[in-house]
Amino acid sequence: METLRRTFQSLSVRNFRLFVLGQLLSVTCTWMMVIAQDWLVLELSGDSGTALGVVTALQFTPVLLLTLYGGRLADRHSKRSLLMLANSASGVLALALGLWILLGEVRLWHIWLFALALGTVNAVEAPTRISFVGEMVGGELLPNASAMSAAYFNVARVVGPAIAGFLIARLDVAAVVLINAVSYLGTVASVALMRPAELHVPAERPARPRVADGLRYVGRRPDLVLPLVLLGVVGLAGFNFQLTLPLMAKTEFHTDSTAFGLLSSSLAAGSLLAAFATTARRGRPSALVVTGSALAFGATEALAGLAPTLTTACLLLTLTGFTMMYFAQASNHRVQLGTDPAYRGRVMALYTVIFQGGTPLGALLTGWLAEHWGPRWALSTGGLITLTTATLTLTLSRRPAPPTPEAR
Repeated sequence: METLRRTFQSLSVRNFRLFVLGQLLSVTCTWMMVIAQDWLVLELSGDSGTALGVVTALQFTPVLLLTLYGGRLADRHSKRSLLMLANSASGVLALALGLWILLGEVRLWHIWLFALALGTVNAVEAPTRISFVGEMVGGELLPNASAMSAAYFNVARVVGPAIAGFLIARLDVAAVVLINAVSYLGTVASVALMRPAELHVPAERPARPRVADGLRYVGRRPDLVLPLVLLGVVGLAGFNFQLTLPLMAKTEFHTDSTAFGLLSSSLAAGSLLAAFATTARRGRPSALVVTGSALAFGATEALAGLAPTLTTACLLLTLTGFTMMYFAQASNHRVQLGTDPAYRGRVMALYTVIFQGGTPLGALLTGWLAEHWGPRWALSTGGLITLTTATLTLTLSRRPAPPTPEAR
């Protein structure tokens, strides 16, 4: 009972409970829409990996270009208000796309435009949401709340793709997109119902927070630079499952949208287990934990690309999801728990840029690899690059530091 209580400790905070309920609904429906969007792109493009890569690249390009400014907004303004505005905008975009598909006039470039617009909203929403967790629960409960956030995200990743595969086969893509549009109402309502007086807001907000100040702050902190660099390479090479899994389902295993949902759910199931495993964390993880979990992720991803059958692929993707989330949580906690709250919005914006900003280039490269070498090679290559980078990072970090002038 005590273990269970500690696992869900952050949910004792009313504001965070509301947040989790709203996010669970919205993120589940968002994953449903991701599956529907990718399936529609493959249908419109004749199963083109390059077309799928372009959609992913367009969705994440604004993250690369604008998220640092989103973090600046989060440090200067009310994160609660920003979240309500961003989720309202996402709902309007999803509604427009759903109606366009329903009319039967949708073209590939329409989806590209939607991906670009949604990515622009996410450039503000992501750093605001990540840094808002600390304001809801305070510093002591931040590791647990961060792990619970990963848990609801991965519950959504398990449930969303499975539901999407079922609904696409019976109701078509438009219904799934419209359901996602409605779900944003729940997210906005959950944030609006919070009690502002119970938030752990800094005593003073910077009057004119600058992006450059946040970058200089990180540059003075080698303990933040290492996990961020490693995260950048892993995000670029290893986190392209949105592209590789639908191609594996259609071209390697020759299955329908239901099996695609099963592959995505397997990855998410492993991630969910890792998220619950990290709820026990009470302090800042070491650099060795971050690097070791990256090594494990690279190895499991490389093996997943070699899976001979759908069943084997699901099992290996479950392991891959576990190691992926364990690494993501370790790097997140390493960075967030080591950052001064006055800089947290900008630092977590940089974290988001590095984590997701490499996705446009990674998606294009992965799409090219998948089209010319096949999705198996695309998946395994990402794992091998991650494995090599983590090994190099571990080797460099274990070298003894050069002697200081005083010690000579």
